[in-house]
Formats: sequence, structure tokens, C-alpha cells
Amino acid sequence: MVLTRFISVVIPVRNESRHISRVLDSLIVQRYPAEKFEIIVVDGCSTDSTRELVDEYVVKYSDRVCLFTNEKRLSSAARNIGVLHSRGDIILIIDGHCIIENVDMFERINVSFEESGADCLGRPQPLEMKNATLLQWAIAICRRSRLGHHPDSYIYSDRGGFTPAISVAVVYKSDIFKQVGLFDENFDACEDVELNYRIDAAKLRCYFEPSIAVRYVPRAAFSSLGVQMFRYACGRVRLYRKHSDTFSIKSFGLGFFVLGIILGFCVSLLDICFWGGGYFLRIYCAVLFLYLLIVLVESVRLSFVHRKLSILVLLVSVFLTIHFSFGSGIIREMLRYKK
Repeated sequence: MVLTRFISVVIPVRNESRHISRVLDSLIVQRYPAEKFEIIVVDGCSTDSTRELVDEYVVKYSDRVCLFTNEKRLSSAARNIGVLHSRGDIILIIDGHCIIENVDMFERINVSFEESGADCLGRPQPLEMKNATLLQWAIAICRRSRLGHHPDSYIYSDRGGFTPAISVAVVYKSDIFKQVGLFDENFDACEDVELNYRIDAAKLRCYFEPSIAVRYVPRAAFSSLGVQMFRYACGRVRLYRKHSDTFSIKSFGLGFFVLGIILGFCVSLLDICFWGGGYFLRIYCAVLFLYLLIVLVESVRLSFVHRKLSILVLLVSVFLTIHFSFGSGIIREMLRYKK
């Protein structure tokens, strides 16, 4: 007989009025004993109606839903507030803008811990494709490609099994936080990766469970995609500063690439203006051409695979946005003064 564990769901939010009701509804209707789960929403001083919407659920489901304020407004701080106020044997981190389609998610979490004996669980996080704009289609397709996402990440996988926690863990046995500590509040992005790094370092086990997948809506504009990639990159550099063994070409390569583009342009101008040979300019153009060719070939391939030739130009543009935004974030954070 499987023990029914108490599950605490922690939801960090800030200005999620468009999505939070849908998320809470998906959690309330879970086919799991009502007395065996709680929902802890931690609001980072929202300026929209998020707090008012959550308050309605607190009144209606006072036995299961509670609301706390996160004065620091950082996701890492919100997660810690939720963890510290939780009563559960299991702590599940959920974003305030995801899509949950499985009404048995809590049950599957409970059973997966029992069957695997793991200390934490990872899940797939595919991008939602229903009612998507062409740009959202393009972003979703690019993010699933190895050219648009970290190749070591498992979040688009659908195969279960034990895997490193670093890129996927989102459900934890509560005892984990006593062993490795809370989320590091010096991070405003990548705080989950940093915690999961410590979990791996402590030799704790993570099981990747496809049945507890949640979906995310792709960014709706190039600007918001760029900001997202920039923040992710800054978080990666902060992770490296704290744990130097997390450095890899896969994580930092785009930073070197963008830096090379900038320096190569400057050297090419000097070559033309002062040295008159144009040698460096030819090399520079050859490298740019090769890069653009790789992006174009992958974009054409994806267009045919998904039978959406109309998004070819968008695919190219999305790849460029991902690469240059992430690379710029790496450079910016590496150059930022750090005591």
C-alpha cells in the first residue's frame, strides 16, 4: 500500500493576474485527498490584481490555500518563504503561469517517490502550442532544438529514469532543505539550478517523471524572449561564480561567440583603415557566413519537420534572438563588478 504523503505546493508570483486563477483551479481539482495538500502562494508585491484573485481562493479554500508577501520580490526569496511555511513531506514548486493538464499529478508525484526511492523529482516542461501565434510556434520549435536550448537539459524529454537534478528537479522531499539548505537569495534567476547543483553534490537522487509534466506558454514578443534569455545567462554566470566547476563551453560558448563578433568587427575595421589588407575582414565574414548558414539549415529542417514553411524567417529570427541575448547576458554579468 502506497503511503499518502502531505504535499505542499509553493507558487512564487508577481503580476500573474492573467494566469494565476487557471493554475489554482488546476491544483484545487487534483484527485488527491483535500486534507493531504496545501497551496502556498507567495506574492512579490504585485501591481496588478494577482493578490485580489488569490485572496478569493484563500477565502473559499481556507483549509488549503494561503497567501504570503515577498517583500524582496525575488523568486528565490519567494521559494524560501514557501518552504519555511510548508507543512508537507513533499514540496512542489509551481510557477504562476504554467498549464497543468493532469488531474492526477499529485498522485503521480506521491507514487513516483514511493516507487523510485528518489529524494527529488524532475519533470518535462514543454511549451504550449494551442492557440499560439506564429511567433510563439517559432519560439516553441526553436527551444526544443539543440541549437536553441542547452543540450544537457532534460526538460523537453519524455523518457523516465534517474538523471542529475541540476536541470530538472522541481519536487523535493522536505528533508532535502535540511541537508543542503534553502534557495540562495543572491540569485534572481537560476536559483533552482544552483539548489539542484547542491543536491547533486550531496549525492542525492533525482528521478525524471514524465507523467507530472507541466506546460508553459511561449513568450509573445521578441523583446520578452530576449529579456528571458538575458536573465538566464546572468544566472549561469552567478552559478559559475559560486561553483566554478559548473563552467562549460555549452553554457558559456554563446558569450565567447558574441564577444568574438564584437571584437572581430573592431579588428576588421582596424585592418581596413590602418593595415589595408582586409585579411581579418575576410575571416570575420567567413565565420559570420558559417554561423548564419548553420542557423538557416536548422531553420529549414525544422520548417519541413513541422510542416510550417511560413515560419522559416521567424525561426531564423528567434535563433538569433536566443543566441545574441544569451551571449550578451554572459558578457554583461562577467564584466559586472563583483566584490
